Amino acid sequence: MVRIGIAGMGFMGVTHFRAIEKIRGAKVVAICTRDQKKLQGDWRKVQGNFGGSGGVQDVSKLGRYEELDELLADPQVDLIDLCLPTSMHVEWSVKALEAGKHLLLEKPIALDLKGADRILAAARVKRRLFMVAHVLRYFPEFRLVKELVGKGTYGPVLAAHFKRIIARPAWWDPMDLDRTGGPAIDLHIHDADFVQYLFGMPQAVTSSGYAGRGGVVEHLHTHYHYKDKAITAEGGWLSQRGCPFEHGYDVYFEKATLKYNSSWGQPPVLLTRDGRKKHPSLSGKDGFVGEIGEAVKAVCEGKASAVIGGQSARNSLLLCLRAVESVRSGKRAKV
Repeated sequence: MVRIGIAGMGFMGVTHFRAIEKIRGAKVVAICTRDQKKLQGDWRKVQGNFGGSGGVQDVSKLGRYEELDELLADPQVDLIDLCLPTSMHVEWSVKALEAGKHLLLEKPIALDLKGADRILAAARVKRRLFMVAHVLRYFPEFRLVKELVGKGTYGPVLAAHFKRIIARPAWWDPMDLDRTGGPAIDLHIHDADFVQYLFGMPQAVTSSGYAGRGGVVEHLHTHYHYKDKAITAEGGWLSQRGCPFEHGYDVYFEKATLKYNSSWGQPPVLLTRDGRKKHPSLSGKDGFVGEIGEAVKAVCEGKASAVIGGQSARNSLLLCLRAVESVRSGKRAKV
């Protein structure tokens, strides 16, 4: 049994808690938050881009800590599930690893490469497993793309476009760039990560974008340079508040086209050369269950994950940083 301690009970911490309840061989044994209501299991005000409120949870049998140092000192915890703001990732990831805990870190890995490298170095020195929760790799609609690319049934991918759009958060202030990294690192990174998961690292990126208040890049369109395919992705938060969260893709295989957009309310559609249209079957597993289950499996086997490893997450951050660099310079940025 892998015993998990969750640090941070915001939207993602609560989402992970719910997912862990569905994973065989894993259980939450402790939580950490300074919010007294959350510490008592009152999560009704916790909400995010999708789903309802966090509700009320019986946490009376769990270790409950206000200070993260106390959670890291708990001998009952094998794996720390770190769901804190991105600006806190480096400091507390390093501390968790130095405390001898395995670590699952919510994306993105860090705000800069120096911070990412500090975490990776700590994991190597302490010989602890370090994984980053890039959940898009486990969403059924996106796992379908990976499966079709791997099988090669419809030939190679010739071109693809990925999209991720939200409304600007009501709490946003340019000063929060130091806390979240802005939409380029907090939002666009989902698709940058999925692109390199599918095709490996590109040679370079070229991005155009809109820089708003405080010079923050609030929307960007990125071209990933590969020798044999045209791959692009866009992301940002310029939609008005009435617009729902939207993500999706158009993937152009040699012999078929796969299309999906979450705003349609429909599963992906596959269009083949013979003019047929069908909806491929999807995995029924929840994406968060899948990614955390992968981390649990790695801990049980004592073997690094080939899917959500820390180096891959660093690569995804690198792509986003290069994209912002390209927006600002107006030039291609080498990877």
